[in-house]
This record gives sequence, structure tokens and C-alpha cells, in this order.
Amino acid sequence: VLRGWPRSYAGFFADIGAFLMKNAKVKLCLQASQTNGNLLLEDCNPESDFQDWSWQGDSLMNHGTQSCLSVVGTNSVRTGLCGTAGYASWDCSNSLLSPLGSSQGYLVANRKGVTLSNTRGLKAQWQDGADRSACEEKAAEQDRYFLAALASTHVYDHTAGNATLALGIDPEELEKLLWFFRREDPSTWNYCVLVLSFVAMILGLLLLAINIARNRKRKIYAYREAAQTPQQAELEASQALMPAQEYSLADLQKQELAPQDQRSGEVVVRLKDGTIRSLYTE
Repeated sequence: VLRGWPRSYAGFFADIGAFLMKNAKVKLCLQASQTNGNLLLEDCNPESDFQDWSWQGDSLMNHGTQSCLSVVGTNSVRTGLCGTAGYASWDCSNSLLSPLGSSQGYLVANRKGVTLSNTRGLKAQWQDGADRSACEEKAAEQDRYFLAALASTHVYDHTAGNATLALGIDPEELEKLLWFFRREDPSTWNYCVLVLSFVAMILGLLLLAINIARNRKRKIYAYREAAQTPQQAELEASQALMPAQEYSLADLQKQELAPQDQRSGEVVVRLKDGTIRSLYTE
């Protein structure tokens, strides 16, 4: 179990984060020996616990042997008990694994198994079963452990002293962070959201009232225009008929002014100046 973590959380997240370590060149997976600490390259078998590896902080632990990938001597690599003198932390970058804080080289696949070398080719690149970089698994593992730390009220074993956690955070500092997240009062945030919701509702009602008033004015104006159109047409028609009516009235008046003492058979004419004369005198 990872130092400083409860056994239940460490075991649970270790099972979730297990992955195969496949070499990009030989397409074989790294397998821990059941009898000794030797490392082998075998055909990938997802069902084998001895090919399942998981990141425990900066260390790589094999699930079958419950031991960690360690550096022994100059360039020899094997599995050993986690936390012993042979324990090694690993730095992972661009699918390359190298001992943390050391310049011994990179973990490289060869005919006998694995060793440390300065080679940076495909033989030094390690992937999981889905051909993703082993470094991505390390990042995902750290996220899972951080979630476990936030969920647990007993984050680390107090007998571990001042040992630094796998995330690189001091136990006391992480305890303060957990206390802050557990005790943080969300009342201020809740009140702010409530006030913003109320303001948004008032603004929406105001915009709705303005829109209703404008629509009502638009309809009234349209009705007025529709009512004025027939009246205007009627007025124009009456104005067009007025000259004809005036002419007819003038003719009637002139006809009324004609002499009424005409005799039967008499012929009269009306001159342009309005004078009426008899065409034939007696």
C-alpha cells in the first residue's frame, strides 16, 4: 500500500489505475517474475496481474508481486519492496522513463529484458495497452489520488511522521487544505446567486412590459390608419364631384331666371352674355 494513504483507498484506486507497460519497439509487455525480482518481456496479456502496473506517486508498482520497479547497481532494473534501499522514483516524459534525480539513462527493452541506457529511440518508449503514453497514466493516477484525499477524513497515516506524500504535498499542508474544503461556508456564494437570479427576473419582466406596450401602440396606430383611409377616399371623391354639382346648380339657376311668359310656338335663344331674345318677332 502507498505510504501515507489508507489501505482501502490505495487498493481501490490502484486496481482502477492498472495498465500494461508495452514497449513501442518490440510490442511486448513488461512482466514481473513470480519467483524473483527479474523483469521479462512477454506477449501482452491483460488478464495477468504480473503485467499490471500502476503509478504510486513517482513509483511503478506491479500488482502481481506488490513490488516496485527499482534500480539496482549501475544499469540493472528489477522489482523490489517499495520503500527499501533499492526503491527508485521514476520521471516520465514523452513516453520515456528515467530514474528521478539521476542521469543513469532511460528504461530500454533488450533481448534479456530491460536495462538502463542513454538510447532515446522506440526501445525506450513505453505505452499502455491502448498505445497511449505511460506518462498519461501517471497524470490520471495523480488525479485519482487527489480525489481520494478530498473524500477521506483520514488522509495519511500519522505514524509516517513528516514523510512527503506521493503528490509532493506535506501532510500538514494537505490537512489544512482538506479542512478548508470541508469547512468552507457556501452561504455567500448562495446569496450572490440568489440576488443575481432576482435581478435577472426583474430585468426580464421590465423588458416584457416594454415589449407589450410597444406592440399595443403599434396596433392602435395601425387601426387609426385603417379607419382614416376610407374617410380620406370619400372626401377626395366628394371634392371631385363638387365642380360638376356647382355647374349643374348654376344651370338650374339660369334656367329659373328664364322668362316664364313665353307663348306657344315662340322660339327664343340665349346669347353668350346671358341675354334671352326672341328669334322671330311678331
